[in-house]
Amino acid sequence: MKIGLNGTGLVQAADVSKVIAHARTAREDGFSSYWLAEHPTGGFDALTVLALLGQHVPDLELGTAIVPTFPRHPMVLAGQAQTVANSMDNGLTLGIGLSHEPMLAQLGIGFEKPIRHLREYLQVLMPLLRSGKVDSRGETVSAHGEFFRSPAKQVPVVVAALGPQALGVAGRLADGTSLAWVGPRTIKEHIVPRIHEAAAKADRPQPRIIATLPVCVTEQEDTVRTAIGQGLRMYGQLPSYRAMFDREGVEGPADVAIVGSAQAVGEGIARLAQAGVTDFAPSEFCLTAHEREQTRALLKSLV
Repeated sequence: MKIGLNGTGLVQAADVSKVIAHARTAREDGFSSYWLAEHPTGGFDALTVLALLGQHVPDLELGTAIVPTFPRHPMVLAGQAQTVANSMDNGLTLGIGLSHEPMLAQLGIGFEKPIRHLREYLQVLMPLLRSGKVDSRGETVSAHGEFFRSPAKQVPVVVAALGPQALGVAGRLADGTSLAWVGPRTIKEHIVPRIHEAAAKADRPQPRIIATLPVCVTEQEDTVRTAIGQGLRMYGQLPSYRAMFDREGVEGPADVAIVGSAQAVGEGIARLAQAGVTDFAPSEFCLTAHEREQTRALLKSLV
Protein backbone atom coordinates (compact mmCIF):
# COMPACT_ATOMS: atom_id res chain seq x y z
CA MET A 1 0.00 0.00 0.00
CA LYS A 2 1.38 3.39 -1.00
CA ILE A 3 1.24 6.26 1.48
CA GLY A 4 0.38 9.77 0.29
CA LEU A 5 -1.04 12.85 1.97
CA ASN A 6 -4.39 14.60 1.67
CA GLY A 7 -4.31 18.39 1.90
CA THR A 8 -8.06 18.81 2.18
CA GLY A 9 -7.73 20.23 5.69
CA LEU A 10 -6.23 23.34 4.08
CA VAL A 11 -9.02 23.86 1.54
CA GLN A 12 -11.12 26.10 3.79
CA ALA A 13 -8.16 28.44 4.18
CA ALA A 14 -8.27 28.89 0.37
CA ASP A 15 -4.58 29.84 0.45
CA VAL A 16 -2.47 28.49 -2.41
CA SER A 17 0.79 29.26 -0.61
CA LYS A 18 -0.19 27.04 2.34
CA VAL A 19 -1.02 24.14 0.04
CA ILE A 20 2.30 24.54 -1.79
CA ALA A 21 4.19 24.51 1.52
CA HIS A 22 2.31 21.40 2.67
CA ALA A 23 2.93 19.58 -0.61
CA ARG A 24 6.63 20.47 -0.48
CA THR A 25 6.96 18.79 2.92
CA ALA A 26 5.11 15.77 1.51
CA ARG A 27 7.69 15.50 -1.25
CA GLU A 28 10.62 16.03 1.12
CA ASP A 29 9.29 13.36 3.46
CA GLY A 30 8.99 10.78 0.69
CA PHE A 31 5.23 10.46 0.29
CA SER A 32 4.02 9.02 -3.00
CA SER A 33 1.13 11.38 -3.75
CA TYR A 34 -0.74 14.52 -2.75
CA TRP A 35 -4.52 14.94 -2.98
CA LEU A 36 -6.78 17.97 -2.82
CA ALA A 37 -10.55 18.25 -2.55
CA GLU A 38 -12.88 20.81 -4.04
CA HIS A 39 -16.04 22.04 -2.34
CA PRO A 40 -18.81 22.97 -4.80
CA THR A 41 -19.25 26.42 -3.24
CA GLY A 42 -15.80 26.94 -1.72
CA GLY A 43 -14.28 29.17 -4.36
CA PHE A 44 -11.03 27.19 -4.41
CA ASP A 45 -10.40 25.30 -7.65
CA ALA A 46 -8.46 22.09 -7.02
CA LEU A 47 -7.14 21.56 -10.55
CA THR A 48 -5.82 25.10 -10.81
CA VAL A 49 -3.99 24.66 -7.51
CA LEU A 50 -2.54 21.34 -8.66
CA ALA A 51 -1.25 22.96 -11.85
CA LEU A 52 0.67 25.40 -9.66
CA LEU A 53 1.84 22.62 -7.35
CA GLY A 54 3.31 20.82 -10.34
CA GLN A 55 5.81 23.66 -10.75
CA HIS A 56 7.04 23.17 -7.17
CA VAL A 57 6.89 19.39 -6.61
CA PRO A 58 7.50 17.93 -10.09
CA ASP A 59 8.05 14.32 -9.01
CA LEU A 60 5.00 13.88 -6.76
CA GLU A 61 1.76 12.34 -8.06
CA LEU A 62 -1.02 14.90 -7.77
CA GLY A 63 -4.73 14.18 -7.65
CA THR A 64 -8.17 15.59 -6.95
CA ALA A 65 -10.25 13.99 -4.24
CA ILE A 66 -12.64 14.99 -5.56
CA VAL A 67 -14.02 17.38 -8.23
CA PRO A 68 -17.86 17.45 -8.22
CA THR A 69 -19.38 16.42 -11.55
CA PHE A 70 -22.73 18.19 -11.67
CA PRO A 71 -21.36 21.77 -11.94
CA ARG A 72 -19.00 20.93 -14.87
CA HIS A 73 -19.77 19.34 -18.21
CA PRO A 74 -17.37 16.40 -18.71
CA MET A 75 -15.99 17.87 -21.93
CA VAL A 76 -15.03 21.01 -20.01
CA LEU A 77 -13.51 19.00 -17.19
CA ALA A 78 -11.59 16.75 -19.60
CA GLY A 79 -10.13 19.81 -21.29
CA GLN A 80 -9.13 21.33 -17.98
CA ALA A 81 -7.57 18.07 -16.77
CA GLN A 82 -5.57 17.68 -19.99
CA THR A 83 -4.38 21.29 -19.76
CA VAL A 84 -3.22 20.74 -16.18
CA ALA A 85 -1.52 17.43 -17.05
CA ASN A 86 0.33 19.05 -19.95
CA SER A 87 1.52 21.91 -17.75
CA MET A 88 3.61 19.72 -15.45
CA ASP A 89 5.84 16.66 -15.27
CA ASN A 90 3.81 15.04 -12.51
CA GLY A 91 1.35 12.24 -13.00
CA LEU A 92 -2.15 13.65 -12.59
CA THR A 93 -5.05 11.53 -11.35
CA LEU A 94 -8.53 12.99 -11.73
CA GLY A 95 -10.84 12.09 -8.88
CA ILE A 96 -14.49 12.91 -9.53
CA GLY A 97 -17.71 12.43 -7.61
CA LEU A 98 -21.36 13.31 -7.39
CA SER A 99 -20.90 15.43 -4.25
CA HIS A 100 -24.03 15.75 -2.10
CA GLU A 101 -27.55 17.00 -2.71
CA PRO A 102 -27.50 19.71 0.03
CA MET A 103 -24.27 21.18 -1.36
CA LEU A 104 -25.52 21.25 -4.94
CA ALA A 105 -28.77 22.86 -3.77
CA GLN A 106 -26.68 25.89 -2.82
CA LEU A 107 -25.87 26.21 -6.52
CA GLY A 108 -29.44 25.70 -7.63
CA ILE A 109 -28.39 22.39 -9.24
CA GLY A 110 -30.60 19.34 -8.93
CA PHE A 111 -29.49 15.85 -7.93
CA GLU A 112 -31.80 13.84 -10.16
CA LYS A 113 -30.82 10.38 -11.43
CA PRO A 114 -27.31 10.50 -9.91
CA ILE A 115 -26.23 7.01 -11.05
CA ARG A 116 -27.38 7.59 -14.62
CA HIS A 117 -25.61 10.96 -14.52
CA LEU A 118 -22.39 9.31 -13.28
CA ARG A 119 -22.50 6.61 -15.94
CA GLU A 120 -23.20 9.03 -18.77
CA TYR A 121 -20.60 11.46 -17.42
CA LEU A 122 -17.91 8.78 -17.59
CA GLN A 123 -19.06 7.74 -21.06
CA VAL A 124 -18.10 11.24 -22.19
CA LEU A 125 -15.11 11.88 -19.92
CA MET A 126 -13.16 8.66 -20.43
CA PRO A 127 -13.01 8.68 -24.27
CA LEU A 128 -11.95 12.31 -24.24
CA LEU A 129 -9.12 11.68 -21.81
CA ARG A 130 -7.95 8.65 -23.78
CA SER A 131 -8.35 9.74 -27.38
CA GLY A 132 -9.55 13.36 -27.42
CA LYS A 133 -12.73 12.28 -29.22
CA VAL A 134 -16.27 11.53 -28.08
CA ASP A 135 -19.65 10.74 -29.53
CA SER A 136 -22.06 9.96 -26.74
CA ARG A 137 -25.71 10.85 -26.34
CA GLY A 138 -27.36 10.25 -23.00
CA GLU A 139 -30.42 11.31 -21.11
CA THR A 140 -28.52 13.56 -18.70
CA VAL A 141 -25.13 14.12 -20.40
CA SER A 142 -24.25 14.23 -24.09
CA ALA A 143 -21.23 15.31 -26.15
CA HIS A 144 -19.96 15.07 -29.70
CA GLY A 145 -16.64 16.54 -30.67
CA GLU A 146 -12.89 16.34 -30.85
CA PHE A 147 -10.13 18.21 -29.05
CA PHE A 148 -7.58 20.23 -31.06
CA ARG A 149 -4.94 17.61 -30.29
CA SER A 150 -4.91 14.08 -28.96
CA PRO A 151 -4.02 13.74 -25.27
CA ALA A 152 -0.26 13.83 -24.77
CA LYS A 153 -0.57 12.27 -21.31
CA GLN A 154 -2.93 9.70 -19.86
CA VAL A 155 -5.01 10.96 -16.95
CA PRO A 156 -6.46 8.10 -14.87
CA VAL A 157 -9.90 8.68 -13.35
CA VAL A 158 -11.08 7.50 -9.95
CA VAL A 159 -14.63 7.92 -8.70
CA ALA A 160 -15.95 8.63 -5.22
CA ALA A 161 -18.13 5.52 -5.21
CA LEU A 162 -19.76 4.22 -2.05
CA GLY A 163 -23.09 2.60 -2.92
CA PRO A 164 -23.43 -0.66 -4.89
CA GLN A 165 -24.57 1.02 -8.10
CA ALA A 166 -21.85 3.68 -8.04
CA LEU A 167 -19.21 1.01 -7.37
CA GLY A 168 -20.49 -0.96 -10.34
CA VAL A 169 -20.22 2.08 -12.62
CA ALA A 170 -16.73 2.92 -11.31
CA GLY A 171 -15.51 -0.64 -11.79
CA ARG A 172 -16.81 -0.86 -15.36
CA LEU A 173 -15.82 2.56 -16.62
CA ALA A 174 -13.14 4.17 -14.42
CA ASP A 175 -9.74 3.28 -12.98
CA GLY A 176 -10.70 2.96 -9.33
CA THR A 177 -12.38 4.64 -6.42
CA SER A 178 -11.54 7.44 -3.99
CA LEU A 179 -12.98 6.84 -0.52
CA ALA A 180 -13.62 9.15 2.41
CA TRP A 181 -15.05 8.17 5.78
CA VAL A 182 -15.00 4.44 5.02
CA GLY A 183 -13.65 2.05 7.64
CA PRO A 184 -11.66 -1.15 7.03
CA ARG A 185 -14.52 -3.59 7.55
CA THR A 186 -16.70 -1.80 5.01
CA ILE A 187 -13.81 -1.58 2.54
CA LYS A 188 -13.11 -5.31 2.85
CA GLU A 189 -16.69 -6.56 2.83
CA HIS A 190 -18.43 -4.03 0.60
CA ILE A 191 -16.13 -1.77 -1.46
CA VAL A 192 -13.48 -4.21 -2.67
CA PRO A 193 -15.72 -7.13 -3.70
CA ARG A 194 -18.17 -4.96 -5.63
CA ILE A 195 -15.71 -2.81 -7.56
CA HIS A 196 -13.41 -5.77 -8.30
CA GLU A 197 -16.31 -7.81 -9.62
CA ALA A 198 -17.50 -4.98 -11.85
CA ALA A 199 -14.00 -4.41 -13.23
CA ALA A 200 -13.47 -8.12 -13.89
CA LYS A 201 -16.78 -8.43 -15.75
CA ALA A 202 -15.80 -5.46 -17.93
CA ASP A 203 -12.36 -7.00 -18.55
CA ARG A 204 -10.66 -4.01 -16.96
CA PRO A 205 -7.52 -3.98 -14.77
CA GLN A 206 -7.91 -4.37 -11.03
CA PRO A 207 -9.08 -0.97 -9.78
CA ARG A 208 -7.11 1.35 -7.57
CA ILE A 209 -8.65 1.91 -4.13
CA ILE A 210 -7.60 5.21 -2.55
CA ALA A 211 -8.70 5.90 1.01
CA THR A 212 -8.60 9.04 3.14
CA LEU A 213 -9.20 9.25 6.89
CA PRO A 214 -8.09 11.66 9.64
CA VAL A 215 -4.97 10.49 11.46
CA CYS A 216 -3.38 11.69 14.69
CA VAL A 217 -0.71 10.23 16.97
CA THR A 218 -1.56 11.58 20.40
CA GLU A 219 -1.62 10.92 24.13
CA GLN A 220 -5.01 12.70 24.26
CA GLU A 221 -7.11 10.36 22.13
CA ASP A 222 -10.46 11.32 23.66
CA THR A 223 -9.78 15.03 23.16
CA VAL A 224 -8.87 14.58 19.50
CA ARG A 225 -11.83 12.30 18.79
CA THR A 226 -14.16 14.80 20.44
CA ALA A 227 -12.76 17.57 18.23
CA ILE A 228 -13.28 15.43 15.12
CA GLY A 229 -16.80 14.54 16.20
CA GLN A 230 -17.73 18.16 16.79
CA GLY A 231 -15.89 19.79 13.90
CA LEU A 232 -16.78 17.23 11.23
CA ARG A 233 -20.17 16.01 12.42
CA MET A 234 -21.87 17.24 9.22
CA TYR A 235 -20.35 14.27 7.38
CA GLY A 236 -22.29 11.93 9.61
CA GLN A 237 -25.51 13.57 8.41
CA LEU A 238 -24.91 13.17 4.67
CA PRO A 239 -26.80 10.08 3.43
CA SER A 240 -23.97 8.47 1.44
CA TYR A 241 -21.54 8.70 4.35
CA ARG A 242 -24.21 7.78 6.88
CA ALA A 243 -24.70 4.51 5.02
CA MET A 244 -20.97 3.77 5.31
CA PHE A 245 -20.91 4.53 9.04
CA ASP A 246 -23.88 2.22 9.52
CA ARG A 247 -22.16 -0.56 7.56
CA GLU A 248 -19.06 -0.14 9.70
CA GLY A 249 -21.20 -0.22 12.85
CA VAL A 250 -20.03 3.17 14.14
CA GLU A 251 -21.69 6.42 15.09
CA GLY A 252 -19.78 8.89 12.93
CA PRO A 253 -16.49 10.48 11.80
CA ALA A 254 -14.77 10.32 15.19
CA ASP A 255 -15.11 6.54 15.24
CA VAL A 256 -13.41 5.82 11.90
CA ALA A 257 -10.58 8.32 12.42
CA ILE A 258 -7.25 6.64 13.18
CA VAL A 259 -6.24 8.21 16.47
CA GLY A 260 -4.12 7.11 19.43
CA SER A 261 -0.60 5.94 20.18
CA ALA A 262 1.92 5.44 17.40
CA GLN A 263 1.40 1.70 17.68
CA ALA A 264 -2.39 2.01 17.53
CA VAL A 265 -2.28 4.34 14.52
CA GLY A 266 0.19 2.06 12.73
CA GLU A 267 -2.08 -0.92 13.35
CA GLY A 268 -5.10 1.05 12.12
CA ILE A 269 -3.34 1.92 8.88
CA ALA A 270 -2.22 -1.70 8.47
CA ARG A 271 -5.87 -2.80 8.68
CA LEU A 272 -6.63 -0.63 5.65
CA ALA A 273 -3.94 -2.40 3.65
CA GLN A 274 -5.30 -5.76 4.76
CA ALA A 275 -8.76 -4.66 3.66
CA GLY A 276 -7.57 -4.01 0.10
CA VAL A 277 -6.64 -0.31 0.03
CA THR A 278 -3.94 0.33 -2.58
CA ASP A 279 -3.23 3.96 -1.59
CA PHE A 280 -3.78 5.62 1.77
CA ALA A 281 -3.70 9.43 1.80
CA PRO A 282 -4.40 10.51 5.38
CA SER A 283 -5.47 13.93 6.48
CA GLU A 284 -3.36 14.95 9.47
CA PHE A 285 -5.88 16.07 12.09
CA CYS A 286 -3.77 17.37 14.97
CA LEU A 287 -4.50 19.90 17.70
CA THR A 288 -0.92 20.65 18.78
CA ALA A 289 2.51 21.01 17.21
CA HIS A 290 3.67 17.98 19.20
CA GLU A 291 0.88 15.86 17.72
CA ARG A 292 1.77 17.08 14.23
CA GLU A 293 5.40 16.07 14.74
CA GLN A 294 4.50 12.64 16.13
CA THR A 295 1.95 11.99 13.39
CA ARG A 296 4.27 12.98 10.57
CA ALA A 297 7.08 10.87 12.03
CA LEU A 298 4.83 7.81 12.14
CA LEU A 299 3.59 8.35 8.58
CA LYS A 300 7.14 8.85 7.30
CA SER A 301 8.14 5.55 8.88
CA LEU A 302 5.44 3.80 6.81
CA VAL A 303 6.45 5.30 3.46
